[in-house]
Amino acid sequence: MDVKQIRSGLLIASFWLLALAGFAQQQAMYTQYMFNGLAINPAYAGSHESLTLTALGREQWVGFEGAPSSQTFTAHAPLRNDKIALGLLLTRDEIGITKQQGAYAIYAYRIRMVKGTLSAGLQAGFNNYRAAFSQVKVRQDDGSFSIDDLQGFLPNFGTGVYYNTQRFYVGFSLPQLLTNPYPGHDGSRAQQYRHWFLTSGYVFDLNQDLKLKPNVLVKAVEGAPLELDLNANLLIRELIWLGVSYRSLDAISGLFELQATPRFRIGYAYDYTLTDIQQFNTGSHELMLNYRFLRKDKKMLTPRYF
Repeated sequence: MDVKQIRSGLLIASFWLLALAGFAQQQAMYTQYMFNGLAINPAYAGSHESLTLTALGREQWVGFEGAPSSQTFTAHAPLRNDKIALGLLLTRDEIGITKQQGAYAIYAYRIRMVKGTLSAGLQAGFNNYRAAFSQVKVRQDDGSFSIDDLQGFLPNFGTGVYYNTQRFYVGFSLPQLLTNPYPGHDGSRAQQYRHWFLTSGYVFDLNQDLKLKPNVLVKAVEGAPLELDLNANLLIRELIWLGVSYRSLDAISGLFELQATPRFRIGYAYDYTLTDIQQFNTGSHELMLNYRFLRKDKKMLTPRYF
């Protein structure tokens, strides 16, 4: 890089880090949200009618130093009476010198309706937050940065509702209800902010071999622009999903998913950044693995549409 590029990169990075510290969207974003619903809505628990395990990893803005790196693991299943479902959400997020690990237990109560299932969910747990300021390299006479690391335990809980049929779903959730201040920032605006998620999708038959599933996600958080994800996935012969997404003010994405076996599927998404940061990275990559333990006492849908 020449001096001009370095200065531009530092300017963009500084603006981005300030946004993260103050108002930014602290819930990790996922392009494959339509196949990983428990990561944003506890009421999604049990919707697969079987024990389901999902692992998802996202590397954002590859090539940009300090860019976000996020991983989630979810497990959920209905109990025998099908009215109650339990789940587990584990998260890990890293942005620059900050790291967070989270663990949440999930409970959902499910009501069978004429055509679908209505579910209300709760989650409770914590995030372990750490900011490693000791890793920041500065001049010895520069007092702008603290050399002390910050670490804190941030308990939280969230809620959501979710309704689905075989072809349609809609959900609304607030995964974090408490606005805990980050360690070392009492009285400032460096805190956890509430995030509101609204998601919906529908599956249309195009012909015997093709189905089309449009999806939408609306995300709102105090102090940040309203974010809209528009997505369309084409299902080919109940085996392969091909999709494209647009995330407002951020990226366009391509998605691929394969139903490798009745129990196992694998998904991949690539994001092309639309902001000025694009010139300093090669895009974002996301990999998802999903496994379902099929129940002998129930007829399962394969593949799951959401």
